[in-house]
Amino acid sequence: MTDKQESGAAGERAAVDWLRNNGFMIVEQNWRAGRYEIDIIASRWGILHIVEVKTRRADSLTQPEDAITKQKFRSLQRAASAYIAQRRLQNELQFDLMAVEILSDGSLNVRFIENAMQCAW
Repeated sequence: MTDKQESGAAGERAAVDWLRNNGFMIVEQNWRAGRYEIDIIASRWGILHIVEVKTRRADSLTQPEDAITKQKFRSLQRAASAYIAQRRLQNELQFDLMAVEILSDGSLNVRFIENAMQCAW
């Protein structure tokens, strides 16, 4: 596993832990269907959360939040549509971001950004 893959996996584990500790039920992790992928699908209070996890080292030139582009969001929307169609769900849907920074001492700083991406279905 590359350093980037290891960092990403650590960020996803930290994101899952944070979500569970804050009352979310993890429905799926690393869901894939063809070219579609969703990092985490969680549920809380009847809302289905499509959670994108972005992990960066604290000394990186960009923040994790900077990685959410319009193109990435469109891809997430398509993936969410595929997931909903596959599961025949009718839940309210929300797109969130877990921004994880790996600090110089190896600890992780996790930020939950609710409704990080708005869509008009």
